[in-house]
Formats: sequence, structure tokens, C-alpha cells
Amino acid sequence: MAEQAQVRAPHVQHHFASSDQQFDSAKMGMWVFLFTEIAFFGGLFVAYIIFRAWNPELFTLAATQLSTPLGATNTLVLIASSLTVALAIRAIQTDKKRQSIILLLSTVGLAMVFMIIKAFEYAEKFAKGIAPGAYYTYEGIAHESASVFFSIYYMMTGLHALHVVIGIGILLWIAWKVHRNHFSSEYYTPVEISGLYWHLVDVIWIFLFPLLYLIE
Repeated sequence: MAEQAQVRAPHVQHHFASSDQQFDSAKMGMWVFLFTEIAFFGGLFVAYIIFRAWNPELFTLAATQLSTPLGATNTLVLIASSLTVALAIRAIQTDKKRQSIILLLSTVGLAMVFMIIKAFEYAEKFAKGIAPGAYYTYEGIAHESASVFFSIYYMMTGLHALHVVIGIGILLWIAWKVHRNHFSSEYYTPVEISGLYWHLVDVIWIFLFPLLYLIE
């Protein structure tokens, strides 16, 4: 037992027998968390399906007020960010710490581009009076339940945007820890599970884009 304690790596917590066990446990925990996030968003997707089934014409008409080019641009931005975060993980696995930092910061930069585009979208809609719930005053859609679609739009995209902001904070923290030499090829678990979180953010948007912007 004493010999095991001597060879234990500094990053291995006392309740784990080895680095591999700690990595597997952390990854499993992250997957459980991601499944809860999917279930959370799943409730909104179910609400979307129900209201769209009730008001198919409204959803088709209301979707014309969304900017497909901006939505498509944001889709490409997030796909690119998934690539950069994956490359950042690969870089730290091969002890290319500077490269990993650059790629992590590139991911953050792309996330900020996404948020800026989304802010322009929101601002343009609020200027028209396209706001959620009782604040909806837009008269360009001749349907008594027009606010329903946009309430769902704001709930789904707003919750997603919150996850993007959280992701930005996490990736900045990871980049700082890489800079401080906390991670290497010997220990990069937080980098990898942060990447898993970011991939979830991207996948959710890939579903939101066609559901909200490409309605026919």
C-alpha cells in the first residue's frame, strides 16, 4: 500500500486507485450530466412539436421572420468551434500546450462570434416588436397566436445561448489552467470533458437551426 502511495500521480485523488480509473469516472460523470441536459432540452423540443402540430401554418409563416443566412452562419461557426476544441484536446494529449491554448481561445472567439450574431438577431426582432409572450406587439403576422412561436423561439435559443456563455467561461478557465501547466499528456481529463460539453452545445444548435429557421 505504501508503495502504491509513492507512485500515485499528483493529479490522482485519494479515492481513486489509478489515473485511468479517475479518468473513466470523470468521463462517465460527464456523460450522465450530458444526458440530463439532453432531457432538459427534450422538454422544449416536445413543446415545440406539440405547438407546431396545433399551428402548422403559424409556424411556417412566423419562421419567415427569422434570418436563415444568419442562422446558417452561426451553424458554420459552431461546427468550426467543434473542430477547434477537438484539435485543442489532441494538442494537449501530445503535450503541445501552446497550440492547445491557441485552439481553445479560437473556440472561445468563435463562440463570441456566435453570440454577437445572435445579439443582432434579437435586437432586430425587438425593434420590430417581436418579443416573447405579452410583450409581443408585431402586427406583420396575421395570426392570433403569433407570439406562441416566438416565445418558443426565445426559450430554446435563449437557453442555448446561456449554455454557450457557460461554455465560454469553462474554456477560458481550461486555457488558463493549460497556461499554468496544470494539464499535459499525463493528465488532460478536464480538457476532454469540457470538449464533450462544447460538442453538446454544438449538436443542440444543429437541431435548433432546421427546426426554427427551415420550416416549410
